[in-house]
Amino acid sequence: MFQLRNSLGPALGAVIGLSPLATPLHSIHGAPAASAANTTALEGRPPSFATIAKRTMPAVVNISTTSQRSGRGGSNDPIEEFFNRFFGESTPKENSQRSLGSGILISKDGEILTNYHVIRNADTIKAKLADQTEYEGRLVGKDDRTDLALIKIRRSGGNMPFARLGSSSQLEVGDWVMAIGNPFGLEHTVTAGIVSAKGRVIGAGPYDNFIQTDASINPGNSGGPLINALGEVVGVNSAIFSQSGGNIGIGFAIPIDLAKKVVEQLRKNGRVIRGWLGIRAQDVSPQLASSLGLTRSGEMSLVTEVAENSPAAEAGVKIGDIIVEYNGKAVPRSQDFPLLVADTLPGQKATLKIIRDKREQTVPVKIGELPDDSDTGQPTETRDPEVGLRVQRITPEAARRLGLSSTKGVLVVEVQPGSPADQVGLEPADVIREVNQRPVNNVRDFELAVRQGRRGDRILLLVQRGDNAVFFAVKRKS
Repeated sequence: MFQLRNSLGPALGAVIGLSPLATPLHSIHGAPAASAANTTALEGRPPSFATIAKRTMPAVVNISTTSQRSGRGGSNDPIEEFFNRFFGESTPKENSQRSLGSGILISKDGEILTNYHVIRNADTIKAKLADQTEYEGRLVGKDDRTDLALIKIRRSGGNMPFARLGSSSQLEVGDWVMAIGNPFGLEHTVTAGIVSAKGRVIGAGPYDNFIQTDASINPGNSGGPLINALGEVVGVNSAIFSQSGGNIGIGFAIPIDLAKKVVEQLRKNGRVIRGWLGIRAQDVSPQLASSLGLTRSGEMSLVTEVAENSPAAEAGVKIGDIIVEYNGKAVPRSQDFPLLVADTLPGQKATLKIIRDKREQTVPVKIGELPDDSDTGQPTETRDPEVGLRVQRITPEAARRLGLSSTKGVLVVEVQPGSPADQVGLEPADVIREVNQRPVNNVRDFELAVRQGRRGDRILLLVQRGDNAVFFAVKRKS
């Protein structure tokens, strides 16, 4: 099983344009010269990445943090306590400084864009520039949902080097890209490759839309730039798929178009304000459309959950409704639908065109503000005494520390001795992915699934343990 890992460590860089390939292709060992078609195919390939690398490095910084910890058992974070308890991890009682990652200077005033996980829980932040000068950084704002943060440094005279931000929407699969970072402590490492795919969903958050690249991204690259052949930043390097922690040619970057929207709000508000509808939906496959008796073709989203007291509930949206348009625009994949709603300002009115009972109708709705995770009403922990388990939601931090590729599921943090769960061999750090062959995405899904059976019934759990998936049949207490 592949493991999703965030890439940590420092990097350095900036941006500049580059002229297209100027020299013609010559024949090799008597072979005919490349065809015009081949020449056209290679026009976007720079003869060397040296110019881009040289002029990019001054705008990328090495970020390190200092954290004050109270020692083992002193954390208020239940996930931290879990790792301390079951893996023997303890946190130094004194300040400890560690180099965590990279950041991209995006303005002459010293604004730095980086991954939120790079500076999470930091008491002090330091940014080292390419000229080895070091400055203390101030957190301007952060957004856990996209794993982005904006920090700022100051130096006398200002006029810092900064990167030119491009457009990730203009990227095509097969385009050349370059990454700069500090993999495994090797400073100023430049790697190059191509865009392998766009719009990847890897389970890192609700707004997954990653650029996949085979440019080598290793632990040490987080927060560093992904750069196109024009020297423009088109992504923020964030994660890799790996079996060993090293690069296997599958790296992921946050699209810069998304990052620019986040930065704009972090500058203004210190956080991101998003529109909220309060539904969950899934794609309508051709088979599902046929079973529902739909004659309409194209992408549609089937409503699978409506949150209580949400804008959707107040507008009368129901489970089973099929959304075909949002504000007059065709609904894309269900995973992209939240982005459309999030980009709508809270308080604005929107319209949904839905299919209900095979008939189309328009539903007006007033968009709300997406609450913080703590205010969503979504439970973060639950205990089932009949099974003997206490489980918690999987935070991005827990997923990283456990090497999980997704935050979907629930994390087992306690197994009651002698309970049905204990008798079949469930253990802390197990991740429950399914209950009775129904996917479990969060704590509420787990609660609903285990409560559907009766006392004495058996519950079938699909559990991920390390790299293995195991089924457990747990009998409830009768």
